[in-house]
Formats: sequence, structure tokens, C-alpha cells
Amino acid sequence: MNLFNEDDIFRMGPSNGPEIISMITDGDDKFKFNEGDGDNIPVLALRNMVLFPGVILPVALGRKKSLNAVRTAYKHHQLIGVFSQKDPKVEDPDMSDLYSTGTVAQVIKMLDMPDGTTNAILQGKAKVNLLTLDTEGAFYRGNMEEIKEEYPAKNDKEFNALLSSIKDCAIKIIKGGGQFPPEASFAISNIENTRSLVNFICGNFNFENEQKQHLLELNSLKERGYQTLQLLNGEVKMVEIKMEIQSKTQNELEQQQREYYLHQQIKTIQNELGNSDDASTDIERFTESAKNKKWSKETGEIFEKEVKKLKRLSPHSPEYGVQYNYLETILGLPWGEYTKDNFNLKKAQKTLDRDHFGMDTVKERILEHLAVLKLKNDMKSPIICLYGPPGVGKTSLGKSIAESLGRKYVRMSLGGVHDESEIRGHRRTYIGAMPGRIIQNLQKAGSSNPVFILDEIDKVSHDYKGDPESALLEVLDPEQNSTFHDNFLDMDYDLSKVMFIATANDVSSISKPLLDRMELIEISGYIPDEKIEIARRHLLPKALQEVGLKDEQLQLPKDTLAYIIDRYTKESGVRSLDQQIGKIVRKIAKKVVMEEEYNTALKPNEVKDLIGTERFMHDIYEGNEYAGVVTGLAWTSVGGEILFIETSLSKVKQGKLTLTGNLGNVMKESAMIALEYVRSHAEQIGIDPVQFEENDVHIHVPEGAVPKDGPSAGITLLTSIASAFTKRKVRKNLAMTGEITLRGKVLPVGGIKEKILAAKRAGIKEIALCVENKKDIDEIKPIYLKGLTFHYVSDASEVLQFALLQEKATL
Repeated sequence: MNLFNEDDIFRMGPSNGPEIISMITDGDDKFKFNEGDGDNIPVLALRNMVLFPGVILPVALGRKKSLNAVRTAYKHHQLIGVFSQKDPKVEDPDMSDLYSTGTVAQVIKMLDMPDGTTNAILQGKAKVNLLTLDTEGAFYRGNMEEIKEEYPAKNDKEFNALLSSIKDCAIKIIKGGGQFPPEASFAISNIENTRSLVNFICGNFNFENEQKQHLLELNSLKERGYQTLQLLNGEVKMVEIKMEIQSKTQNELEQQQREYYLHQQIKTIQNELGNSDDASTDIERFTESAKNKKWSKETGEIFEKEVKKLKRLSPHSPEYGVQYNYLETILGLPWGEYTKDNFNLKKAQKTLDRDHFGMDTVKERILEHLAVLKLKNDMKSPIICLYGPPGVGKTSLGKSIAESLGRKYVRMSLGGVHDESEIRGHRRTYIGAMPGRIIQNLQKAGSSNPVFILDEIDKVSHDYKGDPESALLEVLDPEQNSTFHDNFLDMDYDLSKVMFIATANDVSSISKPLLDRMELIEISGYIPDEKIEIARRHLLPKALQEVGLKDEQLQLPKDTLAYIIDRYTKESGVRSLDQQIGKIVRKIAKKVVMEEEYNTALKPNEVKDLIGTERFMHDIYEGNEYAGVVTGLAWTSVGGEILFIETSLSKVKQGKLTLTGNLGNVMKESAMIALEYVRSHAEQIGIDPVQFEENDVHIHVPEGAVPKDGPSAGITLLTSIASAFTKRKVRKNLAMTGEITLRGKVLPVGGIKEKILAAKRAGIKEIALCVENKKDIDEIKPIYLKGLTFHYVSDASEVLQFALLQEKATL
């Protein structure tokens, strides 16, 4: 029996097993499996291998029973049955764990390896079927019978063509796969034994173990050849794909090497020209910093493109500075970097209560807003706009929200901004170009989800350079700001996670499209009691800390604070109060340093010695002795005020109306409407129509230097005119507010809370207003309404019937 020659040995490396030496033998067709040859012979269980007849295969022996079985067969020149395991993880297989179809083999040689392991070289002889398996003893034994295989005729042209195709595919795989040595293709080309060729390829090419076992179980060599060709065709396609990938990779490597050499040449040329090497350092720093950025793939591609552009520029050229500044801006932005939100509403409520006294409705609305954000888990919610008079704490509310959420805080003042590029930035083509203030502030914050305060949004103006409000439309629209485009950056930046909070004093000056994008939350002024508490809890401790005094060195009792608020401030907020307290604290600090005596508990009569004479005297109700004098309520930017409307008649036969007191157009029109209503309803009111022809009417509103406008004085003007013509007294301690129409219908007005505060300061007891303003009264806390009686009217006749007494007034 011819075993093998040295030339028949070459290395094969299947993917599912260790690298092995496979050998091809010819001349095994003479082997005869006689009756009894398969009785009680050693059995070897293989993992991840299948031995085919006509193939010589080295096997590494790891299990003790496997080693004993091979040694016994080798020592006694016995055959050995070789069967593959169904599951290679099974350590001690029984008959159910082995495939029943295997190969009877002869042990050619035993090899002791340097690493202590033992290898055996097996030569497959014939295909057999395992009948029984004895797992007891030092090794497995079994009984098996030969399985006869069907061979095609030698002159079968179809089979010969099949063999040729198998050889071609195998050679393609060997040449392109990289896992076979080149001489393998030569060996396969020269195999003459058809069974050895098919079985060799089945056993040693990169097929799955289950596929090899299936091929072994096929009794027809021709069928085995067809299925082997099918598997080889799949391997050929894989090889072609791998070769294509390798070719592309090789081209890319060659391109990279070419670019590297060119860059090195450019670097050498620049060094020869005397250019510094700082440019290379900058580029390396930019590239290194970019590795840690969490930006999108598109942003990364743009950045790499701009870095390559920087490489081509000389450090001494003006364009280099522009490009350098642009790359630094990109790297300075917090791409994809977010602080973790802490949506603990109880903590947020404590923070708001700690920093701001009162404002319960506003704080409740803010907590509702935060609750919605927590449930939705995104920032696509209405933009908050806090509006109200100066000094009421709009900006500081935003700071408290940022603290409660654990976010960074950014404030951008929009007062006086009139250039659109302030928001969107300048294009890089301009000298001194820079990004807009939105992008600049995000750089400072170092986070893509800060609380962003847009302060004084109502102070934005526009000129020939553009309209900043139009740029803010994109910033404040949750549906658009995820792709905010800055002209300098020239790429989209996501602002959807930013929590924008705008502040304003007067929303009437904000454009309608911008106003529609914001949810308005009104912050009204404080009553004196609230100002006293704010001063005690916040303003005084802060002022003492700023000058270095301790709490026990100065105390401001409630009556002293009330005196300061009433005589030295005229505002809805507490900014002027803060300034006056600061003056007092500084005066006391001077006394402490100069060791002068002073009263630590400051009394009201001592305030004048420290900060000077009283600055303000609030209007006080003056009584109802004069006909034609009526008390009205007005809203101003510093809160509510009372105003007196005076009407006098003069015996001049012209019937002329004169208006004085620096009145605006709307208020003048209200006076004309009121006079016209009185004329048309003269008899109902009790006026002789002739009086309108015999008297000129003069309406005056005192403090003529102060501009006054608005429709809310309508019913006040009506009552004043009617009182002047009828000579009837006006109800005592009464003030009123409301717009009037020609039909006499009373319309609602705004600023109700501020007007009520002004009425309480002036000693008013009763207030007449439109019935539709009752909803505004219902929203005001009872503490504001204490001591006041409200009379709701819907028609001018109701106003006059209630306001005018039958008693005649003093002329």
C-alpha cells in the first residue's frame, strides 16, 4: 500500500480548527474491508473535524481516552473508527453525541510535540456506519460495518467536467484566499484519483463542520462532487469580494502615502522660506482636540476639510488668521455635551421660595412648565417670557431655574441690539468676522442645554443693518431651532435642548410673530408688605455682606422699612429700595469705622439724617367737595397710580371742548366720547341740553408734565363731565377705571393689580370697574383686596347712578 511521499505534504488551515498538515494519497482503492475488521475496534471522537476516505489527516489528541485509543491501534496495527461529534463542547460523548457515519482509518504515525502534546497522523480507508459503542474502559470501542459508495464510470464525461470545475474553483480559492500555500494548487492539479480529489477538497476547504458531515454521508461520489462545487462557488464569491476590498484598501493606502509625502515636501519648502513651524503645531492640536468631539459625521467632514484648507495657507497670510479663528470656534462649541437635568420639583420649589418672596402664581406656573419637560423628556415646549415692571425679579428667576435644574446659566442682554449679525453672526468674508452672540454664549457655557436668559427682549430695535427680531424667530421656535444656522459657523447647530427664557417690561412693543412663539407669564409689582419681607430676607443681608457688617450691627424694623418704601421709592419692584438700603448701610459702615454712636435698630425719624429728605409723596384721596373732580386709576411702567380728572364749565356761548394735562390721542378721544354720551343722554342724566350751548367744557388732568394716554379713563371722564353739569357730588372714597363706547358700554382694561395697589396706598375704599374685569379680581390673592369694595358695571348709566350722589357739591 502506497502511503505518501514528501512531495504530497502541504499545510492547510481551515477556519474552524487549528492549522494542520493534510496529505493526499493515491492507490487506496485496493484497500479491502473484510468481514470482522470492524468488530470491537478502538473509536476516536473528533471535534470540528471530519475525516474522509483517501485523506491523511494529523489530529491533536487532548482527551485521555482518545490518546489511549490511538496508541492501542498504533501499537497493535489495528484499524480505528473516526467519528465527528455533533456538539464539540461535550467532553465525554456517548453514541447519541456522535454522527453514525464516519471513516475507518489507520494510524500512520504518533508524534510527541515540544509543547507536551501528542499528534497522530491518520489515513482514512473506508466509510463505515457505527453500530454499537462501548464507552467503558480505558478507551471507546465499537462495532461498525462498511458503507459501499457509488462511483461513476471512468468515461463519464459529465463527471469529468465536474471534476475540472472543482479543480478550477479550488485553485481560484487557493490563489486568492491567502490561507493556502501556493504549492497547494499544483498538488490539486496533479491528483489523478477521483475519490481522493473530491474527498480531499471536502475535508480541507473552509466549509462548516455540518456541511462536511453531510458531504461524507452522501453515498454517490458524483452527488458529493456537485454539492462540493456548489459550496466552492460560494467560497469563490467570498474570495472575489475580499480581493476587491483589499484592492480598494491598497489604493487608499497608496493615496495616503502620496499625500503624506506631498505634505512633507510642503513642510520642507515652508521651512526653507523661513516660515515658522507653529502652523504644524496648530494643525496637530486641532486634529487631536477633534478626536474627543461628539459631533455628527457631517460636522466632522466639514472640520477635516477646513483643516486641510489651513494646511495650504501660509501662517503670514491674512486668510490664515480667519481660518484659525474659525476652527477654534468649531472646537470651542459643546457639540453633543449636555449637563444632566435634575427634575426634582420639590427641590426646584425650595430654590424658588428661597430666592423669591411672593410671586406664588408665577412660581406655580414655572413648576408646571418643568413638570411638562420632565414628562416629555425634551425641550420642545413653549418659550417662557416673563414680563412686568422693572425690579420685580424676572432675571433672577431664570437664575434660580438654572440652579434647581443643575444646568449652566447664560444671560444675554438684548437692550439696544439693532444689528441682525449680533444674533446670526457675520460671514467669514468680512474682516473681523465673529459668530453671533447665541453661539458665543454657548461657548462660554460649555454645555448645549443651558438655561438661556434673553434679557430685555422688548428693547430690540432694527435699522438698515437688518432686523434682529427676525433672527430671534428661528432661535425661539422649537420646530426650527434644532437646525439654527449661524453665518460665521456656516453649519447647523442644535438649540432644541436649550431652555430659553425671555424677559420684557412691555410686551406691546414686541412684534406679533415673535410674541406668538412665547408663553407670557406676568410678574406684577409688590405690595408694601411684600417689599418689607423682601428687604428683610434678601436686600438687607446682601447689603450688610457687601460692606462687611454683621447682622447685629444694623437692624431695620418693619415700620422703618415701610417709611423708606413710602417716602423714598416709587416703583413696582424693589430696585430703588435696594439702592436706598445700600445708602443706609454705607452710612452706618462709616459710623462704625469712625467709632461714632448710632442706634442699631434704626427708627423712621432717623432715616432722613442718613439719606436726606423725602423724595416722594404719593397722591392721597382729597375728598368729594368739588363738582367735576373724580379719582381715576392708571397703570404706569413703575406700577399703579391714582389720578384726578377735573372738569370745569365757563359761560361762553361756543360749546367748545378744551383738554389739558399732556394727554395722548387715545385719552383725548375718550374725553370726546364721554362728552358726546353725556350730550346724547342729557335728559336721562338730569341736564338741560341748553347748557351745552352756553358753556365751554375744560377737562384737565393734573401733573401736566407727565404724559398720559390710554382708554382706561373713559368712565372717569364721563363721571367728571356729568358731575360738572349736574353739580352733584361724587361718592366719597371712590376710584374707577374702564373704557367707554359711544353706546355707553363699559369695556375691560388691564393692569388691575397695580391699580388696586395704588388705590390702597391712596386710602380708596371703593372701586368701580367693568364686570368683565371680575375674572382679574378673582385671580388676585385676598391679601391685596383687604379693605376694598368692588362695584362691577357694564353700562355708563350704571356708573353714573352709583357714582353721583343727589347732594350738591361746592361750586
